[in-house]
Amino acid sequence: MTTAEHALAVWTDFGGVLTPPVHETFQSFQERFGVPTHALKEAMAEVGRGYGTDSMGPLDIPLVDEPTWAKQVEAVLADQYGLDADLSDFGERWFDGRPPNHQWVEYLRSVRDRGLFVGMLSNMPPAWERQWRRIVPEALFDGIVVSHKVGSRKPEPEIFAAAQALSGLPAARCLLVDDLEVNVAGALAAGWQAVLFTDADAVGKQIDDLLGERIGESA
Repeated sequence: MTTAEHALAVWTDFGGVLTPPVHETFQSFQERFGVPTHALKEAMAEVGRGYGTDSMGPLDIPLVDEPTWAKQVEAVLADQYGLDADLSDFGERWFDGRPPNHQWVEYLRSVRDRGLFVGMLSNMPPAWERQWRRIVPEALFDGIVVSHKVGSRKPEPEIFAAAQALSGLPAARCLLVDDLEVNVAGALAAGWQAVLFTDADAVGKQIDDLLGERIGESA
């Protein structure tokens, strides 16, 4: 078989995969700005429900701009928790000091050096474009698909179709690495392969094993 027939597109999520786990960022935000994690999560969820979606749904497409969303979350924190929170410049504060997952970045570089397509597939608000580029080099990727640019978000099928088209490979040769089970399920439903991210070593081994099996099958 040709190299192209061996090809695999590895699509990585951003938050919680290319960065440390999201729960660590919530904890850091609590320590730096005094907004308890449980209160912030519930306030975000309450605002999301008002738009008929989940916590990040209003921002990911977006249905609302970040400053308006932040004011709405502040209002819930005040009304339900008695908290006088300042969430202005939320994205800047959220990503401040948030490092990349160096181990995963290096693994993706090694995969790309082996000739595989490497892409980022993320539910991403437009206001966060500058922040993610500050954390991860754009040159790491052969393709980038983010929710606010395609008008769809994981786990919806349309965003997987957009990523597949960009890779130029069949769905069965696209693989999502994501830290949320719902997104993994969405990828599988779209005919993709998918791996739930735990840590770089474990997931890297899974992908390496998959590549070994594919090459073995073609021998």
